[in-house]
This record gives sequence, structure tokens and C-alpha cells, in this order.
Amino acid sequence: MLKTKNFEGKFNVGLFVTTILLVAFGVVMVYSASSYSAQVKYGSKFYFVYKQLVGAILGVVAMVAMSFVDYHVLKKLRYPILAVSIILLLLVFVPGVGVESYGAKRWINLPFFTMQASEVAKFGFIIFASAYMADNYKKMTKFTGILPVLAVGAIICLLIILEPNMSITMCVALLMMVMLFIGGARIKHLAMLVIPLIALVPLLILIEPYRLKRLLAFIDPWASPLEEGYQLIQSLYALGSGGLFGLGLFNSRQKYLFLTFSESDFIFSIIGEELGLVGCLIVIVAFASLVIRAVNIAKKAPDRFGSFLAGGIASLIAIQVIINIAVVTGSIPPTGLPLPFISAGSSSLIVFCSSIGILQSIALRSHKGIKALGCK
Repeated sequence: MLKTKNFEGKFNVGLFVTTILLVAFGVVMVYSASSYSAQVKYGSKFYFVYKQLVGAILGVVAMVAMSFVDYHVLKKLRYPILAVSIILLLLVFVPGVGVESYGAKRWINLPFFTMQASEVAKFGFIIFASAYMADNYKKMTKFTGILPVLAVGAIICLLIILEPNMSITMCVALLMMVMLFIGGARIKHLAMLVIPLIALVPLLILIEPYRLKRLLAFIDPWASPLEEGYQLIQSLYALGSGGLFGLGLFNSRQKYLFLTFSESDFIFSIIGEELGLVGCLIVIVAFASLVIRAVNIAKKAPDRFGSFLAGGIASLIAIQVIINIAVVTGSIPPTGLPLPFISAGSSSLIVFCSSIGILQSIALRSHKGIKALGCK
């Protein structure tokens, strides 16, 4: 039972404006990063930006629509949403439905576009975990109490690593740990989970030889400058040549087929090359602002479900941004993970924009103070 007073729910203008600016900036940068390669490969320099523009429009529509939906509906639909997430991950392996690219099956072929199932699954997990932890918050201090969240997270991670997609797998695993922490799990229980996860990483690397090659390339990219170390070297060239203020918008040199995936996983490298360190810092500040606003919404949420839901969304955005930037700067071994709201990819853009709409829905029901008798 929850009693509240002094409701001050209102539309978070700052959250909306920051998101719109990031999405618009993403469309511009996708065009800049992909115009040459799109012309060479597909005969149109607008090939990627058209898709990104459609994703941006649908994403903004979804964001506005979700802001008017009571977020408690998601709690009622947590099991269907989780089921859809798992079914989508399974469809990736169905011949004729799953789309293979660079040796991995990560996309589903739909009539008008392709969808990356893991993008939906990440948020499906957040919704399920938030609902479970809100209903069972008294059990979260016991190891048995966190098992359902662990089980669902493990199933999702298993299906994603089978694609194979280690980057998203690690992203979901980190997300699961953070959500358990904010849900009240004890540090000793989290430590019991972290140790096996850390031990599992070398095994996953050894199973797939290309992962070991990537690790060696991270340690010394110049040992294989035309093979595994090539991508990191080109990324560092882009960032280094940008200097303080960059070469100017649309003036990247690395996008001329030197830096692969320049419009997606390595778009931050192009940002650094064209807009310099100053441009990179502005983007990082924008993401920090987004995450801080999401955390504040979580703190003011009228119930535990809303708080955990906002906290999970904030955590996912932060984790994905940190990993993406760490990869392109050579701070961690190279892996493919898009930069939220900016990297090319309609499904990712639509889902992340929808999550901002969920944050708005929670913000609209926020309050100044709570008088609670068993807050749920």
C-alpha cells in the first residue's frame, strides 16, 4: 500500500531536449561517417542516413507515445514482454528468418526492415527484473531471492552469446549486476557472482579464436597492423588527427574506407576526428546529463517499480556509452557495441527512444514526498 502527497509530476523538458539533440546529432554524424562508403557499396551516399532518419522519426514518435502510457502497464505485461524478448532471440537462429553478417546471426529479417533482437531483450530484462525486485524487495537480501533475476539474465546471456555476440552478452551481464545492486542484493552475494563471471571471460575468449586475436591486438595492435590490430589503429588515427577542435564537420579522412563500421560501432572516432576533443567532451556531457536526469527520476519515482525501472534504463545507457568509448579509445579490447542514440541502427534507436518515453512516464508521476506503509 502506498500513500503519497505533494505530487509534482511534470514533463522533464531537459531529458526530452537532450534526447532530441543526441538523435539529431546522430543523424548528421551517420551521414558524415557513411556517405562515402554508402556511395561505393550501395550507389547512394544517403543509404544509411535514410534508415537512420526513419529510425529517428519512429523513435521520437515512440518516445512521445510511451510518455503518455502509465508505466505500471509494463509491470502487468512483464511476462509477455519477457516471452517476446526470448522468442525474438530464438528466431535469430531460424533459417530464413535470422540474418547472418560477418559470421554472426544477430538480426531478424522482417518485411520492411531488420531488427536486432538483443536490443529488445535488454529492455525486456530491465522490465522483468524491476517488477520482480519491486514485488520481492524483502527477499533481495537472500541469495535465493535473487535467483529468478539471475536465471532470466543467464538465459538471455546464453542466447546472445550463441549468436555469437560477446559485447552485448557482457553488457547484459553488467546490467544484471547493477540492477541486483540497486535492488538490494548483498555485496557478498554479488561477489560470489562476479568471480565466476570473471573466470568465464577467458573461457569465452578461448572458445572463439577470433576473440583471442582481438585480445592480442588490443595488447599490441602494431603486431598485426593490417589484420586484427587494423581497426584499433585506424580509430586512434582518427581521434589523434582530430586534435582539440577537429578537422571540421564532414571533413573526416578515415571514413574513406579506412575505418570500417565508422557509421556504427566506431562513430565516436569520427566525432573525435571531425569535432576534436571538445566535440567528444560535449557528447560525453550530454550523455552524463541524460543519465543524471534518469537517476533523479529514479530517486523521485512514486514506487519501487518505477525507481528500479528508471535506474535500470540509466544503468544500461551508462554501461553502453562507457564500453563504446572505451573500445574506440583502446582502453579495453575491441568489441562491437553501438553508441546509444547516435550509432547507425534503427532498432537500437527506436528502443532507446522508447526507454526515454518510459522515463517521462515515471517523471510525470513523481512527487516531493512520500508517506509510505509498505512501499511497493
